[in-house]
Amino acid sequence: MQEDATHTVSLISYVLHLIVAVSAIIPGAQAGPVLLVVALILDLVKRGDAGDGWEASHFSYRIHTVIWAAVLYLVTSPLWFFFILPGWLAWAVISVWFLYRIVLGWVRLNKQQPMDV
Repeated sequence: MQEDATHTVSLISYVLHLIVAVSAIIPGAQAGPVLLVVALILDLVKRGDAGDGWEASHFSYRIHTVIWAAVLYLVTSPLWFFFILPGWLAWAVISVWFLYRIVLGWVRLNKQQPMDV
């Protein structure tokens, strides 16, 4: 029963991450920051429930993905102040990378495969 609950939490987290990733790609659809914080908190709180199995790797993978994306957005944010195009390009690349990681994780979750963290 605990494994089903953990799997459900993983699915919910991936849905939230996917909404954020897609909204980052579509101009004007910025539903992201609040949902991303909710998903991150969900992952941090429920990571321990996954134990040491393959699902635990998904929690760590999503947490690492969010932290890296936040750092990359932060580091590239000065580009927006000085040069609009480089800032837009950098954030577009980060957003596509984020979407790729979330889709990859979701596919591997459905195959019950661990993630390389």
